[in-house]
Amino acid sequence: MTGRLLLTYFGLALLVLLCVEIPLGLRYAADARDRVTDAARAEAESAAAYAALSLATGHSGPELHERAVHCAERVGGRMVIVDSTGRVLTATHPLTAEAAAALDRRPGIAAALHGSDTMDVRTATVGGTEQLSVTAPVAGGTRGAVWLTVPVQNVRDRVDHVWLLLWLGGLLVLGAVAVIGLGLARWAGHPLRELERATHALADGGMPAPVPVTKGPREVRRLAAAFNRTAARLAHLLAAQRAFAGEASHQLRTPLAALRLRLENLEPDVRSAGRGSLTAALTETDRLARMVEGLLALARLEEDALTPHAVDVGEICLERHRTWQPLFAREGVDLVLFAGSVGPVLALPGAVEQILDNLLSNALRASPAGSTVTVELRLSRGTRPLREGRSCWVDLHVTDEGPGMSPEQRERAFDRFWRAPGAPKGGTGLGLSLVQRLAMASGGSAALHEAATGGLDAVIRLPSAQAPPGTRSARGRPGVRRRQAPALRA
Repeated sequence: MTGRLLLTYFGLALLVLLCVEIPLGLRYAADARDRVTDAARAEAESAAAYAALSLATGHSGPELHERAVHCAERVGGRMVIVDSTGRVLTATHPLTAEAAAALDRRPGIAAALHGSDTMDVRTATVGGTEQLSVTAPVAGGTRGAVWLTVPVQNVRDRVDHVWLLLWLGGLLVLGAVAVIGLGLARWAGHPLRELERATHALADGGMPAPVPVTKGPREVRRLAAAFNRTAARLAHLLAAQRAFAGEASHQLRTPLAALRLRLENLEPDVRSAGRGSLTAALTETDRLARMVEGLLALARLEEDALTPHAVDVGEICLERHRTWQPLFAREGVDLVLFAGSVGPVLALPGAVEQILDNLLSNALRASPAGSTVTVELRLSRGTRPLREGRSCWVDLHVTDEGPGMSPEQRERAFDRFWRAPGAPKGGTGLGLSLVQRLAMASGGSAALHEAATGGLDAVIRLPSAQAPPGTRSARGRPGVRRRQAPALRA
């Protein structure tokens, strides 16, 4: 806003200066030309009258020359007076024989010698320079002519000097306007900058201090008051939501634990015909407990405004592979890890572990015995630029060979409490939702694709914590050195 206001002040000042100085300069130039022309006409006319009197009395000697010199000096020009035959009576400057002989052929002098009583005023080139030429006829019994020339360059020099003064004055005015306008713009934009800082603080998850509503224009004060009300209401709604999710989840843990304990105590007293129902009740209790844990995880994620930091995603994948390997082996499913040299990624504390646990849990439930689940890390340029000038992403792929999902099901898979039709029992519908929120909070994204083996390929894209050693994609392209780690199989 400061730049726009300053540009507005500067533009208005420039427009006013142009509207004032250009007409003023043009008017001065026209007046300067008119003044010189009128002065030259007056001196030529005065000299012509004196010449007529001198010729009439027969005294055309030194007095006439002195008069011609005096008139020429007053306008800074040169004067020549000729008689009716074209003979030079006097001249304020020496003339060559050729120039003196050609005087009666000049248009103004020739017209005056032939009886014209009109004064001839024109701009002509005399001696290679542009000059104002004024020819006045000498009236009376003896005809003659007075020819006065004034250099035009003198007038132009004065006009250029005035133009220079006008432009220098305009620059000084524009400089003053820029300094004063900058101060006014910063003063006018100060309330908006405070509002901008408060908006950024609110967007980053904090609760900014109320913006002052006593500064700036009335519209800005109303905007600040509306922002304060919005921020307070938003903070209240978020606090209420977090409190409800957290308290409800905590309150449900105790009765769920008591319910499971009572169901387990009933097992010795339940007949064989009812053991299936008891087992189903225990399964649903476990599912409800996992759902409560998922709600707690989501509540903690929404409550904590954490900053992503660099983590070794390869080491985390290796550690989670060792943890899940016995569970996959018990179900007869191979767990394979391809951990290339992708470097660290930016993620929330514990986010990569939770993402892997949820994806591997879903893949294990969906994979039939004898199939393979693959975890792979890849470098990718992605489709959107990274912050801080980084040029690549790290993609975490978890691929299974299960039944997969249709495109419509993959679009809804990240909704809370949504489960695909025919999905294995035991799921809560919160795992993928938590995965997506963790990935987005870390600055990345989560997506589900159809795997080449017919199953599901879950792709978690996280920002790289450092620039790659090359400028091209990491898989098999020049400029990037990637070491393929050996596959680890469960």
